[in-house]
Amino acid sequence: MSTFTEHKTTVFDKFPAMRTPHLELVQITEKHTNDLFKILCDKQVSQYYNLLPPEDENDCQRLIDYFRERFKSKTGIRWGIQLNDNNGIIGTVGFNHFTKKHRANIGYDLDFSHWNKDIIAEALYAVISFGFFALDINRIEAEVMDGNGPSIEVLHRVGFKQEGMLRQWHYWDDKHYDMLMFSLLRSDGEA
Repeated sequence: MSTFTEHKTTVFDKFPAMRTPHLELVQITEKHTNDLFKILCDKQVSQYYNLLPPEDENDCQRLIDYFRERFKSKTGIRWGIQLNDNNGIIGTVGFNHFTKKHRANIGYDLDFSHWNKDIIAEALYAVISFGFFALDINRIEAEVMDGNGPSIEVLHRVGFKQEGMLRQWHYWDDKHYDMLMFSLLRSDGEA
C-alpha cells in the first residue's frame, strides 16, 4: 500500500502580491532601498514611527532583510505600496507579527506627499482581508502613539475600535510613550 500526501499551496510559498483599484502591494526588495530611505527620513513620517530615521541606505537594506526574514519564518509580512502606474514604493503596510487563528499586529507608513488621499485606507482594506481570510487571523491590533491624529483617523475609517491607552507602554529613543490600542475583529465585519 502506498501513501499519498497532497501538497497544499500556502500563502508563504511565494510572496502574495495584491492589486487594488489604485494600488499594487508588492514584495519589498533591494530596488526599493532608495524609496524606503526617502520615506523614513521624512520627519513628518518618522515622528510617530518607532524606528529612528535611517542614517544611510544600508539601514534600509537591513530593514528589507528583516521584512524578508519575517516572511521566510512565516511570522510577519510587509508589502511595499505602489501606485498602479509607478514602480517605486510610496509606503509600506503589513503585519509585524501574527499568530494563526489568533491575532496580528498591523503597521504602515506612507510618504508625506501622499497623505490625505485614502491610499493607506485602500491598502489597509486589502491587507485586513488577507489577514482574516488567507492567514486565518481573528483579531488585528494597531498600536498608535498618542497624538498621531492622521493614523487614528484612518483606523477609525476602516473600522478599528479604540480599546484604551497603554500608559508608557512603548520605549523608544530614550523616552516612554503612551500608546493607544485599536482592534478589529473578524466578527466586526459580519455585524
